[in-house]
Amino acid sequence: MSNQAHVIKSDSADIPREMADLAAAVYRLPNEHREAIEPVLARVLDSTRRRRRILCLVQDALSQLRLDMKYLAFDLEATRRERDDYRRKLEEAS
Repeated sequence: MSNQAHVIKSDSADIPREMADLAAAVYRLPNEHREAIEPVLARVLDSTRRRRRILCLVQDALSQLRLDMKYLAFDLEATRRERDDYRRKLEEAS
């Protein structure tokens, strides 16, 4: 078993099941065929992992943005309430 086959088995959570199945099928091929396909498969697996990491980062950033927007909306509403209270008090005082 080559080093790349070991990497795929140990990092199988990083790639979709279909990609792991494809990699397993490639590693079952005879050496002369596998050697031609392994570099391409490795690049595809690397790009798949990279895309998955990027997708996770984007999802985390969007979640944080949603939370920040909720805090900002709450803060804006509280500021408006305070402003209205101060205006009402100012009008009552005059």
